[in-house]
Order: sequence, then structure tokens, then C-alpha cells
Amino acid sequence: MNTRRLGGLILKESMQILRDPSALGIAFVLPLFLLLLFGYGVSLNAEHVPVGVVVEHPNPQTEPFVATLRRSRYFDVRPLRSLGEARTAMARREIGSFVWLRGDFARQTLGDGPASIGVVVNGVDANTARLVQGYLTQSWQIWLAQLQQQQQAGTAAFPVAMQPRIWFNPALRSRDYLVPGLIAVIMTLIGALLTALVVAREWERGTMEALMASPVTMAEILVGKLLPYFVLGMGGMALSVVLAQTVFAVPLRGSLLVLIGVSALYLLVALGMGLLISSVARNQFVAGQIAVVVTFLPAFILSGFIFDLRSMPLVIQIITHILPARYFVSSLQTVFLAGNVWPVILPDAAVLAAMAAFFFGVTLWRSHKRLD
Repeated sequence: MNTRRLGGLILKESMQILRDPSALGIAFVLPLFLLLLFGYGVSLNAEHVPVGVVVEHPNPQTEPFVATLRRSRYFDVRPLRSLGEARTAMARREIGSFVWLRGDFARQTLGDGPASIGVVVNGVDANTARLVQGYLTQSWQIWLAQLQQQQQAGTAAFPVAMQPRIWFNPALRSRDYLVPGLIAVIMTLIGALLTALVVAREWERGTMEALMASPVTMAEILVGKLLPYFVLGMGGMALSVVLAQTVFAVPLRGSLLVLIGVSALYLLVALGMGLLISSVARNQFVAGQIAVVVTFLPAFILSGFIFDLRSMPLVIQIITHILPARYFVSSLQTVFLAGNVWPVILPDAAVLAAMAAFFFGVTLWRSHKRLD
């Protein structure tokens, strides 16, 4: 490569970026919009869920349990008079679940037999139903612990005390899980979509033909386009990390250098995919459609960003192994929430490096200084 020609190409591409509002918007405005949208608008937690409570005979034994539900931030307790009223409210979707304390609840609690608590959950939304079921179980365990403390020593009915410990995300905030994965989606958009559109635009405007007629080599053209957008993408990455920590208070338990290194590898993969797409489609509309279908949608759906990969069919799990976003999301969530777990980070980084070399190799092989 001729460093003088390469420097001129980098300067030309940098000036084009500064003059193009859409490129700056994709690199800096789009990450800000997506982070605010997903950080505040999307939550995998269920809070203030309307839950009905049917107490056939209120008494001192039922009131502590109902009070436990009222104190929980997960529930919006609505007292109901009968089981029939609860079923009607459930059918009208006024409540998502209801708890039924039967008339003999106090007698069973004070007696020898176990007291039964009826819980009915609307299973139309299976994810929310599982969350509500877990929250109700947690409230029941809190009530049991309080009941055990009130009993005299030596007569406790519950000799085993459960002390759960949650690793890596003790607060169980879905935001801490979503925001790192969202950074992978943002990097995919900045790298693949932006590069594919910009190069395709040059083909449409005829400026690529002028480059073909110049003495620059194809490798110099690719590197000249790679470096400015690499810097732009890392700038968008830096903005996303700053917002994640300052606005959404997502912890960064790993090393910042490790985060930068893994992000740089993935950005090279995304840029390579964008350059490859632009070498196949020389029209902005076609390049944009291919970039969305091939890069953005898989990164959004099949990377583990939102949906657990282990719950997918085996065929889909196998397909996800060829998606770069899968490995980047895994590394991001590990670095942010767990720290520098090298058995996870090093294999992911190795796969991303191999994919970057593959995409740039194929792009260079397909790119020729001719117009056909």
C-alpha cells in the first residue's frame, strides 16, 4: 500500500462523513434513541401487576398474608368478594391473577393439617404468568418466615430456612441485562448498515468510478473506507457505554480495555459484512434491505439479546453459531455483569477475529477494479 494515497483516501472519507448528516445520525443519534427507548420502555420484569385477593372469612391469620402482597412492589392488590367475581374480573382482563384464601384457612393454619392457598394465573402471556407465579411464591415464603418468627422456640413448624443468593445481577433488573445486549445491536447498525449504504451511494453517484480510474489499489480503497468508519463506530460505542453507566446505572465489573478490545473485533466483523454487502448490492435500497435482513434482525432475535438461546429448537441453536452477534452479546453481558471471565471472553474473541478475517478476505477477493 502507498501510505500517501491511503492517507488521501482516509481524509476524503472523513470529510465525506462530516458532510453527511445521516452518517453522524446513525453513529450518535440512533444509539441515543435506541438506548432511551429500550432502557426505559422495554422491561422483562413485571411490576404493579393487578392481582385479585379473595378472602372468604377475614381473620388475624389471613391479614398478614394479604399485607405481604400489599407491600410488594410487584402487585397492585384488588380485594374481591367472591370466587365468581374473581373469575369474571379475570375473564375481562381486569386482573392477571388472583389468590383465594378459603373459609377454613385459619383453622388449617392453626391446626395440624397444611393450609391451602389457591392461586389462579392468566396463562395467555406465558412469560408474565411465570413471573407472577414466582412473585407470589416469594410473597408466600416471606409470610412463612414471618409466621415462623412468631412461633415459640422449639415448636417451629418450618425448621429449614431458605437463603437464596443471586449472582451477577442481584437486583434482578432486566435493564442491566438488556442494555449490554442492545450495544451489540447498535454496533451492528453502525458497522454493517452504515458502511453498506455509504458505499452503495458512491456507486449510485458515480464517485466509485472515479476511484476505479485512479492509481489506488482495491486494498487501499477498502482500508481507506474501513478506518474512518471504525473510528466512527468506536465513538458510538463509547457514547453507548457512557449512557449505560450514567443514565441506566448498569455496572461494568470487567476491564474497560477488554470491553474495548472485544468491541473493536466485533466492529471489524460488522464493517466487513457491510463492505461485502456493498460489493454485492450497488443500490442503497437493496443494500439497506440486505443489511437489515442479514445483520440487524439476526442480531436482534438470535443473539441472546432478549430471548434465551437454550430455549430455542436445536436447529435454531445450531444456526446461531454462525452469527457474530451471538458471541459479542455473550462477551458484553459477561464483561458488564460478571467481570473478566476468560473462559467465556477468549473463545468469543477468537471466533470474532476469525470472522473478521473471513469477511475481509471474501470482500477483497470479490472486489476488482472494474465496473462490471
